[in-house]
Amino acid sequence: MTSEHHDLHASDLSGHPWFFCGIGGSGMLPLALILKGHGAKVAGSDRSRDQGRTPEKFAWLESLGFDLHPQDGSGITSAEQTLVASAAVEDTVPEVVRAKEFGCPRMSRAQLLATLFNAAPFGIAIGGTSGKSTVTGMTGWIMTHAGRDPTIMNGAVMKNFASPDAPFASARVGEGEVFVSEVDESDGSIALYRPKVAVLGNVSLDHKSLEELRQLFGDFLARSDISAINLDDAETAALAPHAKALVTFGISSPDAQIGASDVVEGPTSLTATVLDRRDGTSHALALKVPGRHNLYNALAAIAAANAARVSVAEAVAALGSFVGLARRFDIVGTSPSGVTVIDDFGHNPDKVSATLATLKAHPGRVIAFFQPHGYGPLRQMGHELAEVLATKLGPDDVTILCDPVYFGGTVDRSQGSERIVRLIEADGGLAEYVPSREDCASRIVEIARPGDRVVVMGARDDTLTVFAKDLLARL
Repeated sequence: MTSEHHDLHASDLSGHPWFFCGIGGSGMLPLALILKGHGAKVAGSDRSRDQGRTPEKFAWLESLGFDLHPQDGSGITSAEQTLVASAAVEDTVPEVVRAKEFGCPRMSRAQLLATLFNAAPFGIAIGGTSGKSTVTGMTGWIMTHAGRDPTIMNGAVMKNFASPDAPFASARVGEGEVFVSEVDESDGSIALYRPKVAVLGNVSLDHKSLEELRQLFGDFLARSDISAINLDDAETAALAPHAKALVTFGISSPDAQIGASDVVEGPTSLTATVLDRRDGTSHALALKVPGRHNLYNALAAIAAANAARVSVAEAVAALGSFVGLARRFDIVGTSPSGVTVIDDFGHNPDKVSATLATLKAHPGRVIAFFQPHGYGPLRQMGHELAEVLATKLGPDDVTILCDPVYFGGTVDRSQGSERIVRLIEADGGLAEYVPSREDCASRIVEIARPGDRVVVMGARDDTLTVFAKDLLARL
């Protein structure tokens, strides 16, 4: 991918047709929406659609004028089309085969996102190992509230922008100069972005070694005009010298320009006083999303917006009406008998840990249901995951695992959820393995008591939300 590609203007992007392989995916759908918003002709296919999963999502896309095809190659009809396919898509997929025959240009999701981002006059890039989607949603909401009419690219549905006619609002297409996006370090694509404002929340091991992460994130800060960084994270703070200009935030660091005190955590909310040490002002923050990690996310968004010339006071006020993201500690409801169901995207040790810590800050038993997002990831991080589930939960709490989600393909399925249950038990936790997800629901209904919190965790599978809603209905 040459640098010329990244200097395209948004108008150049809408001048020819696009085809998305996997258009319903959490990373693909918002990009398709943004291109369509720029007036481009967009078609696509998705294995989930062919398998009859989440039909309402695909019906909504068709109602917006997206041209959807079966994943059989029939949607690729000319050399003019650019094929957008993730780097992971196999060469045997019919669209890829047809696109090769036609000689269609191909872009990865990350290359297209970076091209759109760099074409915008004022890019705000949100980086870090966890919390990116929430910080992106919060920053986007502040910029919207401040009248900047931003375009927002997120990997999660932002409840503030969702409505009956836009149920899958993982993107917002604006007319303003600002483009807010999360940027991913896991595939190295963070190197493609040229932000005006870079945000770095935390640096922890997820996909790459610390050496690689320091290099990627250090370069990210160096390429930006101004950076908002978390001084409480030692790895992030150590990268400060790379930045051209800084807005710093933190809770425990006395040097943070934007800090917080008087933190009060509620079961579904949080309040704090935000301090701006540059001018000595203090601002009352009331969040509708719980957990200390969300206070860090809020401070990151306030610092990002401030770096983009929005006052701290205005940013804090805007966050009072931020209602969170779908599947990020998303409270589905409470049954008449007093059992609360929460839908959550927790799928790696860091995220599961934050979710469980938020739950355990308040009384009540936790029933943690976990659907692993694949056999490969389960092998890779099974040990750490089991340790988190065993140590963060108490003696009365219980973890229930079903088989990993499996969409077909050649994966080694020899080591599954039984192994995790054994590891949790070895660490002193209470866990059950129930292979089928439906049977897990019956088991949860059987054991749930008033005051319990049931958390449904997993990624890469939109039907988990349906599962959580059905579970609440049965309770």
